[in-house]
Amino acid sequence: QVQLVETGGGLVQAGGSLSLSCAASGRTFRTDAMGWYRQAPGKEREFVASINWSGGRIYYTDSVRGRVTISRDNANNMVYLQMNSLKPEDTAVYYCAASRSVVGGPTTVYSDWGQGTQVTVSS
Repeated sequence: QVQLVETGGGLVQAGGSLSLSCAASGRTFRTDAMGWYRQAPGKEREFVASINWSGGRIYYTDSVRGRVTISRDNANNMVYLQMNSLKPEDTAVYYCAASRSVVGGPTTVYSDWGQGTQVTVSS
């Protein structure tokens, strides 16, 4: 099992930026695909981005592509989500997730989840 802790959420004005971090501990993390999901009030949780173990395969959902960058630091067991040009519709709780998949992506099964961090974008 991998324990995941997200940090970096907060309140930002539209057009601003936030950087989310996810610290992983537990079983070997560096071979896992890692993902970021989000859940807005009254909506289902949705895929945002994922990165495979090497960083060579990255996926983004269409609504964030070009504004968001996912990255990882395997030496320090960290995953990051840099979000720019934020919009009010980006407001959600953001979750970090780990998968034993070597590829990742929106259809991958993620077995371990963090507790989430709130991102609020004001208009």
